[in-house]
Amino acid sequence: MWKFILDFIPRAVVYGMPLLFGSTGEILTEKSGNLNLGIPGIMFIGAIAGTTGAYLYEHAVAEMNTFLAIMIPVMCCLVGSFLMGLLYCFLTVSMRANQNVTGLSMTIFGTGFANFLGGVLTKLAKSDIANLDITRSVNYFGDGNHPGWLAYVGIGIAVLTSLFLKYTRTGLQLRAVGENPATADAAGINVTRYKYLATIVGSMIAGLGGLYYIMASSRTWSEPQIDAAGWLAIAIVIFTTWRPAISIFASIGFGGLLVLSTNFPIGIKELFELVPYVVTLIVLIMVSLRKKRENLPPQSLGLAYFREER
Repeated sequence: MWKFILDFIPRAVVYGMPLLFGSTGEILTEKSGNLNLGIPGIMFIGAIAGTTGAYLYEHAVAEMNTFLAIMIPVMCCLVGSFLMGLLYCFLTVSMRANQNVTGLSMTIFGTGFANFLGGVLTKLAKSDIANLDITRSVNYFGDGNHPGWLAYVGIGIAVLTSLFLKYTRTGLQLRAVGENPATADAAGINVTRYKYLATIVGSMIAGLGGLYYIMASSRTWSEPQIDAAGWLAIAIVIFTTWRPAISIFASIGFGGLLVLSTNFPIGIKELFELVPYVVTLIVLIMVSLRKKRENLPPQSLGLAYFREER
């Protein structure tokens, strides 16, 4: 019994970390009033950008340096997800495009581009990307049974994000932008700057979730699983009522459900994997009925801000 628990908890953390990165990044984004449904696509881009960086580095040197083998995939992941966040902000904040359509389009683009680039890497490496033979950097990020150092980074980011939103002046101003951008603008807060920064940083955090999934969680290139992790991360945002600290426990809990589902036969396994989504719907209904202000999303979530209408 104790052996099962000791083996189960680390695996639950491993499966839950991609969800934590994605949900933390989306919470930060939504607190600015931006609804980014492109999180699955951003996680894809973060994953393939990190994998590509690792591949190029490993094939450019005779002997790998441990520090560079870690930092190059991470930096490539951050750059890729940064560009995705910047693109989203340009379209929705500057061009005032519909946030729902933009987010879904970015998910489609990110998924397609990542799988295209993955196919290119497979041909270049003449190996099977499904087994990640193209890169040895996975050895520095943990495995399917042990969380690895990036998991602690994810937990730390979630805690710091929670403290930032609740206790800092900048965090309070960001929340003001998400609640009522017109009032925040009248108070001298640069709405555009806050939306850009929150969304871009949130995208970079979410991108790390994709990198963690590939390098530590599954160690395989699997389109359905990354896509599901992205959507489940968005569901966790609602489940935790936009609180990053609670997302730590929710992500690990949902990760535990995913671990348990691997022991069920086909059919029951798929039904078991629906539990997190069903629980999220129940929580959403309960929150809507209670209508407590602190449990509701930002009032301007998903709405473009037109300064001339202030």
